[in-house]
Amino acid sequence: MQKYYLYVVLTSPNTAISKLIKLFKNDNYTHASLSLDKSLHNMYSFSRKKAYNPFIGIFKHEEFDKGIFRFHRDLPGRIMQVEVSKEQYENAVKLLDKFTANSEMYKYNYKGFLYILLNKEILSDERFLCSEFVYYILNESYIVDLNISRNLVRPENLLDIESEIVYEGNLKEMYPVTSMRSMTFNYLKNKIGIRVS
Repeated sequence: MQKYYLYVVLTSPNTAISKLIKLFKNDNYTHASLSLDKSLHNMYSFSRKKAYNPFIGIFKHEEFDKGIFRFHRDLPGRIMQVEVSKEQYENAVKLLDKFTANSEMYKYNYKGFLYILLNKEILSDERFLCSEFVYYILNESYIVDLNISRNLVRPENLLDIESEIVYEGNLKEMYPVTSMRSMTFNYLKNKIGIRVS
């Protein structure tokens, strides 16, 4: 019988927002992403549109050699494997497809970040924190219910999800900096004989 999994990826990037969360909440993990596969090739979250600009955040596909992650030699993290039913997995995929198809309308919930520090509930259909987004997908797919307003869910709260820890440590060691683009180029060059300049 085929089994289905989603992967919650918790990290601690070296950013100003991450440092604020650690200061006020004393959390180990300050960023959350959700992946459809263990390879983390289909990993999504809300984070900076441009690595050098912390003021514009969007829904995006994340990779460890791009965005804020590319500047880290060490990226502390935990990968949690969450077993789900086929129906739950398909529900999560549909929700992610909705975010992807309408990515231009979704923004990072900066106001929500302030409210999370103040422990005040506020919801928006188009603005999400990273952990709020991960929890939204899991909750709306009937996988997890933490009995907390979604905007108050911090990456650290996601540790309470029933899961198997498949990796904990420096994610840059488990996922070395090799982009999918360079992997594709190398494949074309080595297997098909295409010249890649």
